[in-house]
Amino acid sequence: MGSFNMLDAIKQIDQSVFLALNSCHSSFFDSFFWWISNKYIWIPLYLFILILIVRKYKKQSWIIILSAILVIILTDQTSVHLFKNVFMRYRPSHNIDLHGLVHIVNNYRGGLYGFVSSHAANSFGIAVFSALFLKNRWYWLFILLWAMLVSYSRIYLGVHYPLDILCGAALGTSIAFLVFIILNKLILKKI
Repeated sequence: MGSFNMLDAIKQIDQSVFLALNSCHSSFFDSFFWWISNKYIWIPLYLFILILIVRKYKKQSWIIILSAILVIILTDQTSVHLFKNVFMRYRPSHNIDLHGLVHIVNNYRGGLYGFVSSHAANSFGIAVFSALFLKNRWYWLFILLWAMLVSYSRIYLGVHYPLDILCGAALGTSIAFLVFIILNKLILKKI
């Protein structure tokens, strides 16, 4: 019984923090975070990451690029099939208890379930994976700030609780490290 009370308390804190963060909005930031959350706007960044990897690793870059694609597939599919479809926690935008309290942008509500955030899992997965290979402190700083900004945009848009973001980020980071370790131990040593 105590664990259910603890779980309820965590959910209540998560919801309160969400409402506090989501309530800070303006027309400028509505537009800004709408675009930040759009995956297609980041295609130039993804191309830039590819160029950096190819320049640094040359002939070995193809295996790193294929592994980066694997990271994205794993983070995306795991976040949906092992979390959202299992926990079935309604997004704030679909939570009837929060009706009228959630700031929604462009009437976008996302899918029904939100735990964990696929945006957070994907962005942290690719950020950490690429940073492990590029090994540059400025790149680390830039790419992690980017992943945090993309992740926060989901709270701003009203489609994820902070816990969705934190757990999505942890999932993406874990998968990135796992693929990085396997790639280094099993494949790159042989090339």
